[in-house]
Amino acid sequence: MKKLYIICISLCLSTLSMAQQNLTLEQVKKFAVEHNINMRSADNTIEQAQEQKKEALTNYFPHINATGFGFKSDKDMIKKNINTTDLLPASLLKYIPGDVVADIPSTVPVNFLDRGIMGGLTAIQPVFMGGQIVNGVKLAEVNVEACKLRRGTALNEVTLTAEQYYWQIICLKEKNKTMNIISDMLKSLEKDVDMGVKAGVSMRNDLLQVQIRENEIASNLIKLQNSLKLSRMVLAQYIGMNGQNVDVNMSLDPSVTPDYPTSLKVDHDSAVSCTWEYKLLQKNVEAMTLQRKMEVGKNLPFVGIGVGYNYYDMKEMNNKFCTTFATISIPISDWWGGSHAIKQKRLAEENAAEQLTDNTQLLEIRMQKNWNDVDDAYKQLQLAKKSVEQSRENLRLEKDYYRAGTVTMSDLLNAQQQYQQSCDRYSDAYAELQIKISEYKQSVGEY
Repeated sequence: MKKLYIICISLCLSTLSMAQQNLTLEQVKKFAVEHNINMRSADNTIEQAQEQKKEALTNYFPHINATGFGFKSDKDMIKKNINTTDLLPASLLKYIPGDVVADIPSTVPVNFLDRGIMGGLTAIQPVFMGGQIVNGVKLAEVNVEACKLRRGTALNEVTLTAEQYYWQIICLKEKNKTMNIISDMLKSLEKDVDMGVKAGVSMRNDLLQVQIRENEIASNLIKLQNSLKLSRMVLAQYIGMNGQNVDVNMSLDPSVTPDYPTSLKVDHDSAVSCTWEYKLLQKNVEAMTLQRKMEVGKNLPFVGIGVGYNYYDMKEMNNKFCTTFATISIPISDWWGGSHAIKQKRLAEENAAEQLTDNTQLLEIRMQKNWNDVDDAYKQLQLAKKSVEQSRENLRLEKDYYRAGTVTMSDLLNAQQQYQQSCDRYSDAYAELQIKISEYKQSVGEY
């Protein structure tokens, strides 16, 4: 029964291991772009802008309206008394006998139109609208292009965040590896000290110090493994693999330092025009210019030609007919308010142009800052590498000195702690350098 239990556990662990997906950095970024909600939202925004453009294009076609009206009143809507003298001219009255003429009333009441139906269909083709249709379509095109550029900025943000999650996991795994090395060292040291205590050549206090340090490492390992598990879950959710067992694989070797990224640096003045942000600022200027032109068009005459079909049926009267017509509308009373609206748009256009100039300078400053960050991160990595080498050598010497009885157990444990800290700093510095390189590439338009 015990063997069967062990076999089941082994099979379960094997299944979990097979289900685990080990991803590279490129795979992490690829899945993030394909599945992250920010990218889906950006794609939907582009589709919305494209639909808006199609809507603007419909303004080139005739505007067709259909109307209908019917009524029924409780009494005739038209009432009139008609003089009989108007109906019977004098040339006719002379042939009518006098007694008959005397019986004819002086007026005759006429009542009609207590119900009716009217309907019509009208189509008007705009001929001139002050450029509102043309500029409206151009503005919709600019909006589509701006949405695509915003997708580019979202792409940068998503890939950078995914890369940060990736390197966070790498750092935690390297720290976990370092702790396991320290833990193995402490176990070996505990055996040696325990044997020394039993032989009477070591103090029990030394053994207690080692055991306390072991407990501290074990406690930190528990916290670290929980953080690592949570980081994997966050990465899986971010790249659209929520609930799956996701991991990343990469080992850092402090003995190998990457070359200084000299070839990475570009001319910042020329690189500005390649960035998503600069192109988006340009589109903002274009949009403000088109909005000003559309505002001007609102205050120009509207000219259109049209055709209409009409029908009415009012009691015994009915008819249907077609008409062609031309219409012109001049917004004379809107010119006073329109002049102020045009001025507002012109000022907004000037602000957009000034923002383009100002933010272009800020983009160059950001590029320089990001390059400085790359340079600083590389130098920090070099220092961390030296620290690892020095702390490793110091730990080796402290072991030898402890065996020779020239240093205390506290000195040896401090040397182990310094070695652990230097290894952790190296992992952090390596990850920081990779992230700073990505930030610089994005800031200079290298996607």
